[in-house]
Amino acid sequence: MRKKVILSWSGGKDSALAYYYIQKAEDYEIVALFTTVTEVYDRVSMHGVRRELLERQVESLGTPLHTVYIPRDCTDREYESRMEEALLTLRSENPPGFVFGDIFLEDIRRYRERNLAKRGMEAMFPLWKRDTEELVTRFIELGFKAIVTCVDSRVLDSSFVGKQIDQDLVERIPSGVDPSGEHGEYHSFVYDGPIFQQKISVSVGEVVLRDSFYFCDLLPG
Repeated sequence: MRKKVILSWSGGKDSALAYYYIQKAEDYEIVALFTTVTEVYDRVSMHGVRRELLERQVESLGTPLHTVYIPRDCTDREYESRMEEALLTLRSENPPGFVFGDIFLEDIRRYRERNLAKRGMEAMFPLWKRDTEELVTRFIELGFKAIVTCVDSRVLDSSFVGKQIDQDLVERIPSGVDPSGEHGEYHSFVYDGPIFQQKISVSVGEVVLRDSFYFCDLLPG
């Protein structure tokens, strides 16, 4: 019998790869996705992606979505409170494992493990300790298609935002910047690939600079 799991879904590259590897393992059934959306913008937190596009991903995946809405300047206490409420709801439905796309941030892993263990849930990390350059190359080789939606202007310039994640872009990433953006150097939106039933149609819109991050507005096609 396959173990039921919930997957933390940002709509970006790492969560798509985590979905792919968990699905491929065949020992697990992804019963729901879990996403945070910033209320005032109605967009995926940090990625800046419209909720409509998130919903199109979910429809193409065929997996139910559980959304947690958070305020723009969310305090740690408020974030914890909203997450607590969401986890209690999910825990009451099933005692699942919880899958994350984290790669090597030890403090985040420990936080997730402690938080879930208190509720009888197991934290799972299918991408853990994999080489990040090999991961992004594998992502491309598998046929995933993604657009960079957000970059940290302190480490990458605006020429990266709104671009396709391909080998040319990976080779342009400066030394010292993680190829997979594990430190938040960039975020992405995946619109096609082996986990989807159909491609999500998008076009690149306006680019803005907000709080030292360049955001590209993706428009539903």
